[in-house]
Amino acid sequence: MPVAPIDPPPRLLMGPGPVNADPRVLRAMSAQLVGQYDPWMTASMNETMALYREVFRTDNEATLLVDGTSRAGIEAALVSLLEPGDRVVVPVLGRFGHLLREIAERCGAEVHTIETAWGTVFDEEEIVEAVRRVRPKLLATVQGDTSTTMCQPLSALGPACRELGVLTYVDVTASLAGNTFAMDDWQLDVATAGLQKCLGGPSGSAPISLSEAAVEVVDGRRHVEAGIREASDDDRGERIRSNYFDLAMILDYWGPRRLNHHTEATTMLYGARECARLLVEEGMDAAVERHRLHGAAMTAGAAALGLALFGDQAHKMNNVVAVEIPDGVDGDAARAAMLSDFGIEIGTSFGPLHGKVWRIGTMGWNARHDAVLSTLAALEQVLRAAGTAPTPGAGVAAAKEVYAA
Repeated sequence: MPVAPIDPPPRLLMGPGPVNADPRVLRAMSAQLVGQYDPWMTASMNETMALYREVFRTDNEATLLVDGTSRAGIEAALVSLLEPGDRVVVPVLGRFGHLLREIAERCGAEVHTIETAWGTVFDEEEIVEAVRRVRPKLLATVQGDTSTTMCQPLSALGPACRELGVLTYVDVTASLAGNTFAMDDWQLDVATAGLQKCLGGPSGSAPISLSEAAVEVVDGRRHVEAGIREASDDDRGERIRSNYFDLAMILDYWGPRRLNHHTEATTMLYGARECARLLVEEGMDAAVERHRLHGAAMTAGAAALGLALFGDQAHKMNNVVAVEIPDGVDGDAARAAMLSDFGIEIGTSFGPLHGKVWRIGTMGWNARHDAVLSTLAALEQVLRAAGTAPTPGAGVAAAKEVYAA
């Protein structure tokens, strides 16, 4: 039977991610393919590396892309840094701390966790004390955990860990470009991200940056594949247990040797390059401020509709807010009405928060006035239909006051 061409329905994605891709990113991704060793292509790869150095705010030469979703970047970092028996400290403030723990355990590491209630963050000294106690090889943490909308302070962790000889890894998938992140100033060793949130692109490419210290660890486990290795290529250390996520080989692929590792995901590279180019053109401080402004407008509007804000608001990410679902309201039915009646998607959460909160994002291309105001206007109507009595126009009015300030 004939199958129709792809024709997705119009949607405004105002959940915790993914979000609508910036039209300029989609245009870049429609460009024709070029061979992976064409001089134009390798020059584009170098340009992409330079752009992401500005996005991560780092001078790290080893700043590149892992082909795959944001989880591919996380797994590449952890499997390349960790050997069986290595000790790791993972502070868990939501679902994605649990993910770091699981991946580290799959690497054979000895994982030590500390936990805080969902909706709160750690005092940095709590984390440093755990590092002093455990003396791990790696501290692995999440900056912005979308499951709780919290943003973990990080600036004191890098200096403390370097003094103790501990590497640091941070998952910035949900926070990069929407919240302040300064890799070099905070003395962090490895960070990974994804395109589908504040970077304003589709899921499928994972920017990563590694310090010289992290590269030294990865290079100490370097094994070049048979068939492309040269006589001078010696095997070093414990072989990284994933071929695809072997950062030693990926660094050789992106580096001057251009050793074949995989066929570059060219279209995703175009998209990732354009995401970074637009952010650098805007300026990273300006991008963070844009997310702060529209996030504040959404938060004010939701509160004005009578929705209780979830979590420690002093440590909320700029780009997503969680609100408690009112008593008597079917949260899933309300989300379905937002989608079917208005074409707007918002999210619930996971684990202990599933069905108890809605998560509303303002990130990437969707961190803009019309997206915020349309979402608040639709949410008011859905709340009224569900039996609550928000003040007419209160959400939009509160958001407009934020914009006018």
